[in-house]
Amino acid sequence: MPPTVLVRAVPSSFARALAAAPPEPPIDVARARAQHAGYVAALRRLGADVVELPADEACPDCVFVEDTAVIAGGLGLITRPGAASRQAEPAAVRAALAGRLPLEEVAAPATIDGGDCLRLGRRLYVGRTARTNAAGAARAREVFARVGVEVIEVPVDGALHLKSVCSPLGDDAVLVAEGALPPGTFGGARELIVPADEAPAANVVVIGRAALVAAGFPGAARLVAEAGFEPVPVDTAEMRKADGALTCLSIVVP
Repeated sequence: MPPTVLVRAVPSSFARALAAAPPEPPIDVARARAQHAGYVAALRRLGADVVELPADEACPDCVFVEDTAVIAGGLGLITRPGAASRQAEPAAVRAALAGRLPLEEVAAPATIDGGDCLRLGRRLYVGRTARTNAAGAARAREVFARVGVEVIEVPVDGALHLKSVCSPLGDDAVLVAEGALPPGTFGGARELIVPADEAPAANVVVIGRAALVAAGFPGAARLVAEAGFEPVPVDTAEMRKADGALTCLSIVVP
């Protein structure tokens, strides 16, 4: 049965999205929308049942829907994003997921972003970053213990989110940008090292036996193919201007 994949449209206000450094040239919203449409089309070609939520002009970063919910073990945790300007985003996602699976919430002072959460089988790795604090990780541990999912905290330095530098390839392998994390971070999982000059492509979205891969990074695409997945290049360069990677743009509901 194909997965449901939740995405959210690009608002005009995306030109003011958060970024570690002001992008140069600035974000081109029309180009971002075209690239987002290509991303959504690729998901549909791979058989995903895509549910697209409307943009919210009051939330410039709302296209990065991944940060608003974490799903593991058949349970969803509606997050409280670490950036104050993003804390209105989860409401629409909560409404979209209601009825699809049981949902839990995160309350202040806890913060947790979905981009800091990487699932490998029955383990959920939670990055400790500026966006996810100790209380947020503790809340994830409390919630997912109920469904037999172990939460393991990962210190992250020099990256916005844990998945800014890595992503899962199935339940037993993970792509990791060279030098971004200590070897063995993911226990016994096989680590596929993406060269440092292709670090943005360490973040992929797996649908069945295919994986969306950032266009223009042939080394990462080869790694994905060697791991037994069909690499599907997609261009989301405008999203990278706001520190966004491929997984940021969707929530996969198994």
